Amino acid sequence: MVDEGLRARGVSDDRVLAAMSAVPRERFVPVDLAEVAYDDRPLPIAADQTISQPYVVALMLEAAQVGPEDRVLEVGTGSGYAAAVLDELAGEVWTVERHAALAASAVVALRATQHDRVHVRWADGTLGWVEDAPFDVILVTAAAPEVPTELVDQLADGGRLVLPVGRPDGPQELVLVRRTGATTRQERLGPVQFVPLLAGRAGEAAAEPRNGLEPQ
Repeated sequence: MVDEGLRARGVSDDRVLAAMSAVPRERFVPVDLAEVAYDDRPLPIAADQTISQPYVVALMLEAAQVGPEDRVLEVGTGSGYAAAVLDELAGEVWTVERHAALAASAVVALRATQHDRVHVRWADGTLGWVEDAPFDVILVTAAAPEVPTELVDQLADGGRLVLPVGRPDGPQELVLVRRTGATTRQERLGPVQFVPLLAGRAGEAAAEPRNGLEPQ
């Protein structure tokens, strides 16, 4: 996966490549898809969601320039795979998932792969994680019609926000937003296709203290 799907396609950040080598991707996909976990394509997971293809994960991480002391927020936990990779790269990681079942299963997978430092919350990801802001990096794994001001406001000075922008039935582009003081600058990184970023929470409550989800 790393040599053929990432390095050969231009991903050159050695820290990103090492982090993705360290995380067992098969632990974050359905059991019946474990044999194709390292294929460079998105795979279905629960709640009609997907785990992004490895190349897109690497592209987002490389664009975000995640440092070893960075505080990182991920919006859209999904299976927990990207959060695990972020845990290899960053100082501390928070991740928000709107689907209760996905949030709970991500906690299980993160614990099983020794990434239990990651803070996981079942909540409306469009609101970010206000009480622990600001963040050096914010990654969004679902497409917003425009860059959400709520998330930009939670960036630290010098912070980076990476997200797909566009509508579900139209073209989407991966966008890097850099914040310097009160100003922001956007850079377009290329076409992508993600599920839509939706407000609110979905599914049944699964936030008992024993399952490792952070309270809202």
